Amino acid sequence: MTLTSEFLRGLWRENPTFRLVLGMCPTLAVTTSLQNGLGMGLATLFVLAGSNLVISLVRNFIPAKVRIPCFILIVATFVTVVDLLMKAYAPALNDSLGIFIPLIVVNCIILARAEAFASKNGPFYSLADGLGMGIGFTLSLSVVSTIRELIGFGSLTLWSGLSWHFPNYTAILLAILPPGGFITLGCLMGALNRLEIRKAEREGRLYIPPSTDCRSCIIGCGIPKEPPTL
Repeated sequence: MTLTSEFLRGLWRENPTFRLVLGMCPTLAVTTSLQNGLGMGLATLFVLAGSNLVISLVRNFIPAKVRIPCFILIVATFVTVVDLLMKAYAPALNDSLGIFIPLIVVNCIILARAEAFASKNGPFYSLADGLGMGIGFTLSLSVVSTIRELIGFGSLTLWSGLSWHFPNYTAILLAILPPGGFITLGCLMGALNRLEIRKAEREGRLYIPPSTDCRSCIIGCGIPKEPPTL
């Protein structure tokens, strides 16, 4: 295990959205525009990297029985910082994202990395894991939101009035409605899975989805490999 491998793992092999299918609520709810998707991703990246680092530093001082409440308290601190900064410097984006900024506290990606990785590894590896997973999540939201906004509005919009529009484009509203989020995400996941399957076939090996990795699931880590003997 190296810092580079832990960082790169979240970008592709164990991408939170496309490979592990985590954080679906913000992925489907806020990706109606590139501005929203990128803003949500960067906020989650800050919280994930910061909470991973702090949890790794204090993991030996937290009693096992109260570790989850302590993890949530640490995560909530970083979420509060993000929320206050967005209200001060990006009020329009904060209003657009709404309740999904406070809900980062209970985002399954944050808690999963805290329990499955940061609580068991050193600060540098935990920071690399948080940055990789956070950037991977940000890229995923940006891709989904770009496709939905282009199809739904025929435009791309960022901050400070940066925008681009298709001339004489007829909007396809399905893309920005909830069904459009499911369709876009499903098509992207299917395409990526197909690429991985074809790569495995060329290499002559069996394709195993990364979601079966025990490290990706805080529940699976506690399941014994063999059933107990009666």
